[in-house]
Parts: sequence; C-alpha cells; structure tokens
Amino acid sequence: MRNPQEILNTWLKSVNDGEIETLLSLYHESAVLIPTFSNRILNDPKKIQAYFEKLNSREELCVALHEKTIEVQTITDTIHSVSGIYCWRFAVDDEMLSFEARFSFVLDLSLENPILHHHSSQIPRMI
Repeated sequence: MRNPQEILNTWLKSVNDGEIETLLSLYHESAVLIPTFSNRILNDPKKIQAYFEKLNSREELCVALHEKTIEVQTITDTIHSVSGIYCWRFAVDDEMLSFEARFSFVLDLSLENPILHHHSSQIPRMI
C-alpha cells in the first residue's frame, strides 16, 4: 500500500514531466475531476485524459506545491483526503503566467488507481 504523500508526489512529478500515462493511471475509472482550468465536471476517463492532454500542451507547464499548506486526513485505514495549495505556471504568448489554486484529493490506497475525486479551483481575489 502506498501513502497519500507518495500519491501526491507521483501526481506532481507526472504533471511536471509530461507523463500523461502515469498521471492518468492514478485516476480510478469512476474518478471525478473538478479541474482548475475548465468549467466542466469531468467524470469519464476520456474526458480526464483530454483535459490533461490539453493542459500538457501548454509551453513550460509546471505545478509546485506550497508544502506548508498540505493537509492529510485519514478517513479509514485506506481512504484519505489530501488538500492544500499549489501554483500552476505556463507560458501564454511567450509570457509566463501563474495561477494559485486550492486542491483536494480523495484517495483509496487499496486501489491500483487510487484517486477517486480531485477538485482544484483558482484562488479567488479577496473582497
């Protein structure tokens, strides 16, 4: 059995290295993704794949964790919630842009594809 931090690190490395197959292998076939850069809820492996392929086409794509924000909650022996803040960066028209976002994962470590739910949303401006 893997641990939540290992799953998060594998997810992060897969995004940063453009390893789409490895990234997709983390998502369970019934996973739900509420993505950072889409207004749709993705609940189908093909939709999740299309989202990450489009995102991966961005120049200089990378995502970095704000390590001090990471929270791991144990729900059962195998089910965990992981949440925190990360920063997406990629180039648009040769300009590097940054997007701070909140994220949460629900993981079932007993499964080969442990991500059951992934929510990510840009941090709104304060009012």
